[in-house]
Amino acid sequence: CELMYFYDKLFSEYNHIVAQILITAPDLSDGASHRASNFRNTLERLLQLGALPVINENDTVSTDEIVIGDNDTLAAIVAKSVGAKLLVLLSDIDGLYTADPHRDPNAKLISSISEITEEIRRLGGGSASSQGTGGMATKLHAAQMCMDCGCRLVITNGRRPEALYDILDGKSVGTTFQRRQPHD
Repeated sequence: CELMYFYDKLFSEYNHIVAQILITAPDLSDGASHRASNFRNTLERLLQLGALPVINENDTVSTDEIVIGDNDTLAAIVAKSVGAKLLVLLSDIDGLYTADPHRDPNAKLISSISEITEEIRRLGGGSASSQGTGGMATKLHAAQMCMDCGCRLVITNGRRPEALYDILDGKSVGTTFQRRQPHD
């Protein structure tokens, strides 16, 4: 409740309304057409009304068998279920690097990835954040999900909100994951 209050307070300063949607894995699964349809209809109606949906997993009713698990995966599942063309994941670094940029000063940002290979997966490592279950490994999992359904995914630094404008303007920001089209 406090987090939604905080979102509401901040977004209202910019004349935006927020709305919380709590979901579980069955709400988004392909086999649960009624629930998935209800989710899509709710999301579409909120957007029509000009509300900014804040989507989160309903942890109070999720069990081990139906848990989504992390926000990166949740975002990719939502992007897939609504047919999104773009998903942006914000991180504490600029994107995927050739090595851990916190430990290796020679690490280079990888700007574009068209296939997630084992080498790319190794670069993702495990969860590095003490504040979440994510890390680059979950972002790579989300990227694979997006690439499989034709959605472009960009990982960029959340401390640079102007990057969102750059992404929408088509500029190269962070790391972009997009499957190469056959004619490329």
